[in-house]
Amino acid sequence: MTSSLDNNILIEHTKQFVKDTLKDAEGGHDWFHTLRVFNNSLLISKYEDVDLLVVKLGALLHDIADSKFHDGDNTIGPKLAGEFLLKQNVDSATINHVIKIIENISYSSNIGNAQAFKSKELDVVQDADRLDALGAIGIARTFNYGGFKNRALYNPEIKPNLKMSQAEYKGSTAPTINHFYEKLLLLKDTMNTKTGKKIAEKRHDYMVAFLKQFFSEWDGEK
Repeated sequence: MTSSLDNNILIEHTKQFVKDTLKDAEGGHDWFHTLRVFNNSLLISKYEDVDLLVVKLGALLHDIADSKFHDGDNTIGPKLAGEFLLKQNVDSATINHVIKIIENISYSSNIGNAQAFKSKELDVVQDADRLDALGAIGIARTFNYGGFKNRALYNPEIKPNLKMSQAEYKGSTAPTINHFYEKLLLLKDTMNTKTGKKIAEKRHDYMVAFLKQFFSEWDGEK
């Protein structure tokens, strides 16, 4: 069994590894996104019976190699995380749990499928990650990514696709506003924990108000 001091050193090493790996990442999926997910994971964990080390490592490594930036390859992130943790002499059970969190955390990985793996630790990190897709930060990240991909803000002729397959979701080039209806406004009802649900409600309402204002300006103030 490792000591709390050993675990603290491991977490600091992991933070530095993530910072170094994501130093050139797109602004919505950079170190600061990871840090927000980490902090929200700690907040939610206060009210959940979880292995805090697994939560911390899962939060820090959940986006170490997002498949959307690696030609859709969703094996790179788990592989990088596993190799790093192995070098840190982390026990195999913890490594496997963290890898399962990374493999199952994303919204897209669960489209059309029942979530293949479940744990309280995944519930916490998944909620924390989804909270960062909501509210003011969620809006900023969404438009940042839309700009990164050179997508239109909005096109009234292109309607949101509410029944996308996983392949359609990953391959979508739709305007940024569509993403609110295809994912972001649906997240509130996917939260796992009481704390996550409470925070999500508030952030969801903020996005609804934003969209109302957006369309009033798009159509011309009356």
